[in-house]
Amino acid sequence: MSATAEKDARAGEGARVDLPVTGMTCAACARLVERKLSKAEGVSAASVNFATARASVEYDPGRTGVRRLLDVVRDVGYGAPSASAQFVVDDSARDSGAPLPLENFLKNSPGVVEASFDLATKRVSVEYLETATDARALRRRVEEFGYRVSESPSGDDAAGVGPAELARRAERRDLTRRFALAAALSLPVLVVAMSHGAIPFLDAPLTNWLQLALTAPAVFYCGAPFFRGAWAALRHGAADMNTLIATGAGAAFVYSAVATVAPRAVLAAGGGHAHGAGAGAGGPPVYFEAAAVIVALILLGRLLEARAKGRTDEAVRRLVGLRPRAARVVRADGRHEDVPADEVAPGDVILVRPGERVPTDGVVTEGRSAVDESMLTGESLPVEKAPGDEVFGATVNRAGAFQFRATRVGRDTALQQIVRMVEEAQGRRAPIARLADVVSGYFTPAVIAVALLTFVVWFLASPAETRLAAALVHAVSVLIVACPCALGLATPTAVMVGTGRGAESGVLVRGGEALEAAQRVQIVVLDKTGTITRGEPAVTDSFAAEGFDEGEALRLAASIERASEHPLGEALVRRAEELGLSHAPVEDFKSFAGRGVEGLAGGVRVIVGSRGLMSERGVGLEAFAARAETLAAEAKTPVYVALDGRAAGLFAVADPLKPDSKEAVDALKALGLEVVMLTGDDRRTAEAVARAVGVGRVLAEVLPEGKAEAVRRLQAEGRTVAMVGDGVNDAPALAQSDVGVAIGTGAAAAVEAGDVTLVSGSLRGVVTAVALSRRTMRVIRQNLFWAFAYNAVGIPLAAGALYPLTGWTLTPVFASAAMALSSVSVVANSLRLRRAKLP
Repeated sequence: MSATAEKDARAGEGARVDLPVTGMTCAACARLVERKLSKAEGVSAASVNFATARASVEYDPGRTGVRRLLDVVRDVGYGAPSASAQFVVDDSARDSGAPLPLENFLKNSPGVVEASFDLATKRVSVEYLETATDARALRRRVEEFGYRVSESPSGDDAAGVGPAELARRAERRDLTRRFALAAALSLPVLVVAMSHGAIPFLDAPLTNWLQLALTAPAVFYCGAPFFRGAWAALRHGAADMNTLIATGAGAAFVYSAVATVAPRAVLAAGGGHAHGAGAGAGGPPVYFEAAAVIVALILLGRLLEARAKGRTDEAVRRLVGLRPRAARVVRADGRHEDVPADEVAPGDVILVRPGERVPTDGVVTEGRSAVDESMLTGESLPVEKAPGDEVFGATVNRAGAFQFRATRVGRDTALQQIVRMVEEAQGRRAPIARLADVVSGYFTPAVIAVALLTFVVWFLASPAETRLAAALVHAVSVLIVACPCALGLATPTAVMVGTGRGAESGVLVRGGEALEAAQRVQIVVLDKTGTITRGEPAVTDSFAAEGFDEGEALRLAASIERASEHPLGEALVRRAEELGLSHAPVEDFKSFAGRGVEGLAGGVRVIVGSRGLMSERGVGLEAFAARAETLAAEAKTPVYVALDGRAAGLFAVADPLKPDSKEAVDALKALGLEVVMLTGDDRRTAEAVARAVGVGRVLAEVLPEGKAEAVRRLQAEGRTVAMVGDGVNDAPALAQSDVGVAIGTGAAAAVEAGDVTLVSGSLRGVVTAVALSRRTMRVIRQNLFWAFAYNAVGIPLAAGALYPLTGWTLTPVFASAAMALSSVSVVANSLRLRRAKLP
């Protein structure tokens, strides 16, 4: 497809992109970026997550593009880093009559910001978002266009560290440098202020001038990011935490500078001694130490916060870090060649020796081994692998050597899909965060209003000679102690750590909403086949009616079932193949969902299915009644075969239980949950399986289209329902439930419909998901409580509300220390989830 055709095809269709955003300091910053992106032309929805520093934007590619979206973020005053890569190409194989240049072709690739091609040097330069693509994928795009890449990509991505991570590292280095200088400058200022003029050889005027000289660089260089952020917010009619800090520190510095330059004017305005203020002898008090220490302490707080936030996505980084760097490719001539893992192509045959990591996804072609897949599934026991079995990138080969053919590489591997799923989940808000979002939208303007009110009250209530100093110090304390950061970090940091912790345990949660819903679950509905059982039924018993041959009945039944995808039918087919029975040609095939199949096989009318289907077709089953009762009591499913309208055979099919199903059911009940089994099997078989695993309530003989209705009836009881399933026919029920839990080894449709995916396929993952949800929500509630409580106590205390009764107040220095520690404490509390022991 041409680039123009591609663009035309995409025009009008919604696209989604994640933009990295740097420089945000509080939830108000995120709201400002979100508001500006939402109003941008062509944007249908935008959501900005402060904790992940990422903006998720849905837009119309026909009306806007990635470049314009990045410009919106940068215009507001925040960073939006992009990556770059360069390729040297050989265009000798390229059709010179190509209608469109390579640039246009690349610009229509997902995540590409800009592309250029220098015909003279044959060098292709691409700017792109690391959240959407990578250099290897872009190289394949260049090759798809018809060029041969003669030089490996170079640039940010090739270095192994993306631009967003480089930006975060640069931010931490900058914070470290500014804090170190601010601390060095503010320490002597604090010593001078605390000496109250007792330092020899320094009189009051000289002391003030010394403090001014030391404080100016601390405020205006070290604190420059606060003033830039405040100005950027002001330009767009907003206010954020930078506004509070810049106003508080700036007011303290400006007042002190004026008091130093024109002390008599300040004294005349009421700038005498105030409670908690340092002063020079005979002159008005100055607050240089407050301005300098405020900047130093808040820089320290941001540095600690940045380092703590860097650990919230450690689970994702650990997963990415597991990817091996090299692969041993077996060439056609039999020689082995070590190549970078990123250069492995689908179809390459790769040798993996004991102790090595599998470089990418594929299918075993030669050899046997045991592979440790715990990093994907959370299961500690190695999985036996033989020819035909799937292997996954980054898993560890524990035993023998084997060869496999690569099927998925790069961003298409299971590991990368899990990483993307976790990153998307970390960017999705939990409903509980809406209160904090609403509050943070009004928080900064409200604090400014409280600070102004505080200034007015103290100015009017204080003695004339001290009113200006008293009003100023309390207003500054209010501005500094207020912390919108803690509110903004309370929910997303816990969601980030919780979803990452779940991924390490083989439980993928789609986001904060799913986490919040899972902790409210009261009923867990388990599909039987493939969920409680292995999903691989086998024929265990067989009987033939008088006058019929058992082998012939099986042969004809298996012939009909070849056209069916039902697990019970597949068991008959496998049994016939094991016995070497040939299959007959089939005509007039009909399938009856959940009941059986019918058709002509070798000229014989064959019906295979349940008692209900036989009854509909008028087939008498008296000859098998006793045996069927016995089989059902043994948790075996009876499958009847009728030939030309007469009952000919009875086959017992059993699906063995997963070894940990009973343990998982017991654990779910220990969590206070009711467990229900939902199946299309006949009631006797279903109840036998339920007894074996300890399930007390059974919904049996439910057709596929009735599963969603069964879930709806449970919800009508006023209960919150989680549905666990693995098949295509479970997808509607998963979507209907309050929390859909998909078995990761099951059908893609079920996984897509689920809110939670269990990578390993073990039911123990349901227990882990519920426990993880409860612990994460507990941490979120703790974070929100302390964030609200901190501001509810700190702001009135800083305003001096308790001063008339107790004499208590809060100086700007202590206010800045408290503010710096508040957001750090919220992140630290969220990080406790990393060490949580999950069942």
